[in-house]
Amino acid sequence: MSSLPAGRWSEVARRAGLVDAAGQVRQTVFAEMTDLAIRTGAINLGQGFPDVDGPAHVSRAAIAAIEAGHNQYPPGAGIPALREAVAAHAARHYRLDLDPETEVLVTTGATEGIAAALLGLLEPGDEVLTLEPFYDSYAAVIALAGAVHVPVGLGAGEDGFVLDVEAVRRAIGPRTRMLLLNSPHNPTGTVLSRAELEALAGVARDHDLLVVTDEVYEHLTYDGAVHVPISTLPGMAGRTLRISSAGKTLSFTGWKVGWVTGPAELVTAVRTVKQFLTYTSGAPFQPAIAAALLDADGETEAYVAGLAASLAVRRDLLCEGLVAAGFDVVVPQGTYFVVADAAPLGEEDGARLARELPARVGVAGVPISAFCQGGSATSAALASRVRFTFVKREAVLYEAVRRLEGLRRTG
Repeated sequence: MSSLPAGRWSEVARRAGLVDAAGQVRQTVFAEMTDLAIRTGAINLGQGFPDVDGPAHVSRAAIAAIEAGHNQYPPGAGIPALREAVAAHAARHYRLDLDPETEVLVTTGATEGIAAALLGLLEPGDEVLTLEPFYDSYAAVIALAGAVHVPVGLGAGEDGFVLDVEAVRRAIGPRTRMLLLNSPHNPTGTVLSRAELEALAGVARDHDLLVVTDEVYEHLTYDGAVHVPISTLPGMAGRTLRISSAGKTLSFTGWKVGWVTGPAELVTAVRTVKQFLTYTSGAPFQPAIAAALLDADGETEAYVAGLAASLAVRRDLLCEGLVAAGFDVVVPQGTYFVVADAAPLGEEDGARLARELPARVGVAGVPISAFCQGGSATSAALASRVRFTFVKREAVLYEAVRRLEGLRRTG
């Protein structure tokens, strides 16, 4: 074929910001920054994955599962042991009462869970509200579903990124079908407070909206910030699908073991779509994650507590280094990421700076504009900001900070 084929993919590419001014399709900014880091030998603080593996007891469980023959297709909904463990984890941490048979679905990571939920529950023309900035897959999947993406910007101020509940209310229209929420929030590191979530729950109840929540960083919060699933609030369990995974909590991002929980009728809709996507995956990883979530001897809880404490130290290391290099930063309450404002360095275009950083100082980040709708007010307001990850070894972060000091000399 001499030209690109027609199809919904082109709308997905456009809405995901993958079409340039000349109409050419490009790779994601994450892939672009990684390629730049490889070519220049830069430290890659763009992609959010750990540079060390998760706990040994979970690795050993996966090895044991492989050796025991758990290598063929597991059930499409997930092995019973993992569904039971997910339900037990939700009960232990949030007092949620889930039926493992009908209200828990295992997915190939949270990303598939989000995709299957939106494809299963949206009709063409439905409107989906998200916070802005937003994880890049949201725009793509909303486009795949033929729905309309309505982002509501988080305001950046001295106290961090703040939710404007009145802006959410103003964004509701007759075609609004769903709130797609992410807290702890990637890329800003914001953890929505109980008061903010109660306000959003009120909006959902008043307008009879479905709520889909991305909670993959649920256990990675700092400085006393508390993650509250919106499904635990009054009147919300029956309209909310809660999505999470083991990847971030246990530092096994490549295993891609996630789950969707919620009322049986909504989980049925997601399962119906999911079975025609991957159908199933992660055969030996599922029993390993099940054992980790059940945590019979407390090893997992100790690991996660240690990980969160270590990440808080690494967050502070990177934030202090960014400030010393001339950035303003918003200290995150959760996740793997910090948003740094390059405006004090005289850099108003974060996308251009991100593309120059690997060659200039040997560090790669990702512009916040990659998490915004093209041309939006939020994109303009955050144009000078770049996201960096601190989920790397301290030695790597020390070297990155040392390199970033060169910005004052090269700026």
